[in-house]
Amino acid sequence: MIENKIVLDENEIPKKWYNIQADLPSPLDPPLNPQTKKPIGPQDLSAIFPIGLIKQEVSQDRYIPIPDEVREIYKLWRPSPLYRARNLEKYLKTTAKIYYKWEGVSPPGSHKPNSAVAQAYYNKEAGIERLVTETGAGQWGSALAFATMLFDIKCRIYMVKCSYEQKPYRRVLIQNWGAEIFPSPTKLTKAGQEIIKKNPNTTGSLGIAISEAVEDAATHDDTNYSLGSVLNHVCLHQTVIGLEMKKQFEQIDQYPDIIVGCVGGGSNFSGACFPFVKDKIDGKKPDLKVVSVEPLACPTLTKGEYRYDFGDAIGLTPLLRMYTLGHNYVPPAIHAGGLRYHGDAPLLCKLTKERYMEAVAYYQKEVFEAATIFAKTEGFVVAPETAHAVEAAIDFARMAKNKNEEKTIVFANSGHGYFDLSGYDAYHNNKMINYVHPEKEIKKAMASLIKI
Repeated sequence: MIENKIVLDENEIPKKWYNIQADLPSPLDPPLNPQTKKPIGPQDLSAIFPIGLIKQEVSQDRYIPIPDEVREIYKLWRPSPLYRARNLEKYLKTTAKIYYKWEGVSPPGSHKPNSAVAQAYYNKEAGIERLVTETGAGQWGSALAFATMLFDIKCRIYMVKCSYEQKPYRRVLIQNWGAEIFPSPTKLTKAGQEIIKKNPNTTGSLGIAISEAVEDAATHDDTNYSLGSVLNHVCLHQTVIGLEMKKQFEQIDQYPDIIVGCVGGGSNFSGACFPFVKDKIDGKKPDLKVVSVEPLACPTLTKGEYRYDFGDAIGLTPLLRMYTLGHNYVPPAIHAGGLRYHGDAPLLCKLTKERYMEAVAYYQKEVFEAATIFAKTEGFVVAPETAHAVEAAIDFARMAKNKNEEKTIVFANSGHGYFDLSGYDAYHNNKMINYVHPEKEIKKAMASLIKI
């Protein structure tokens, strides 16, 4: 049988999330209180997170049950399909097989509702009436607006200013689901006012938007903060992707040699690869290649330092040990707004540091070229963030061809690009700029880090 689209039944949606903390070779470095430099406890997080998510954040259990209410909503789009990219293979004349796990089938059009629905559920269970968050390209913001609408929770979103201007239809989608949205930095928060005072023309950043959302949550009793990436519980929720993908490869009696995915904060790729990384940690698949892909304009894993830093721009969050470019760093306004983050998920960073994973970085012109090739061969127009994974998959397929090797490559296809057509327009009309790694700005941002 020739497989082009590998699908699962509804009853094969995972019943449990996979928690890689149970299988780490050594424990994850704890988040620290920036004043005392001591590890924070669950009580320190209770001001902005519900107890259900706090327990998941620190849990060492290998598997955590997915609530029935969450699984029922997942059925709107899950299980998502695994595709064989045969036309792309033919175009490249490669000896490799290329697969992709397609998360663009969700109502918001990306992987993000896998966690948004879970977070809205646990907050509703805790009696929370309002959630606030930040969003870069708008995928997380639209996912949380969708989820809070389902659970009848109010929602406010601080969207990075340059993405707010580049991607107006994400804003419309968010408003369609009943949430408030503002371009960040705003004058609604002290954090936003401080940033605007220092730099009135700032393009904004995820770190700035996080500062605004955290401040908003901390100053309203009925409000909690919701984060779309980075934290352990977010990566946990996204493992529905990798757990399904494992079943799909079993169905065709195959296992990937190379797994790639775009990384901004890391939730999408962590969710796709962690169930496979477990096999590498266990020694079952020591040669498995797991590759994070990021923009050269914000090269956190490839150029950053592995140390403690704030998750936001102002310094309101706990200190997290991760690869960072410095919390003050404001990346250039590339079209892949979801990858403009100074840090990465501590779990993904630890596994990269310990060489279970590796990372590469690309210019935005080359990733848009790859995405255009993908659209012409496979039909789907992918998000600029996802285009980074497409470029890496194409590169590995070409390497396999040059070495005459039969490799099985899979990439996490995290979402569609139909609200990102301004980026494609800039690419097709030669208006796109290739931003380079801005060493001066990053050195300046790194100089302000707290020494631990």
